[in-house]
Amino acid sequence: MLNFETILSFLLGISLAAAVGFRIFIPLLVLSLASMSGSLTLSSGFEWIGTLPAFIVFLTASLFELGAYFIPFVDNLLDTIASPAAVIAGSIVVASSIVEMEPLLKWTLAIVAGGGAAGIVQSVTAITRGASTVTTGGLGNPMISATETTASISLSVLAIFFPLFMGVIVLLFLGWASKKIASKFTKKKISLK
Repeated sequence: MLNFETILSFLLGISLAAAVGFRIFIPLLVLSLASMSGSLTLSSGFEWIGTLPAFIVFLTASLFELGAYFIPFVDNLLDTIASPAAVIAGSIVVASSIVEMEPLLKWTLAIVAGGGAAGIVQSVTAITRGASTVTTGGLGNPMISATETTASISLSVLAIFFPLFMGVIVLLFLGWASKKIASKFTKKKISLK
């Protein structure tokens, strides 16, 4: 049976997974910092995320990722790598956030909900950046990158302190985004007939 703490830890994880869809390493950096400061307990087997070496790796990777996304056309190339990586990282942040749950259920939720949330948000960002590249020749991409970075940082930090509120907001956003993505593909399918 699920208790309130388990639900909160899932909502924290799903919020961090959505933040991974914007930037892969920032949520992991925030998760590491929260664990190191004692603000968050990580699931068994994921304590390594809260170590100094992991923090340094996440910080370095975050800085590299941030810089790369501000270079037009490199950002589009990075999206092709980031999409599968976001699904994996989204699964990891959910699994590391859920402290008390049977492993089969935890990993099912982590892969389906965490990987799915990160994948949906990453898809929205890739579509947005692609449209910006086409319409502005890449000149608008740094503004989009700045917005995505701000969203990833804000969502990650707010998820640590307000997991219930942010989890509900993220679930509503994921529902909306899923409908938008599905309608985009449905329109293309209909026009092909």
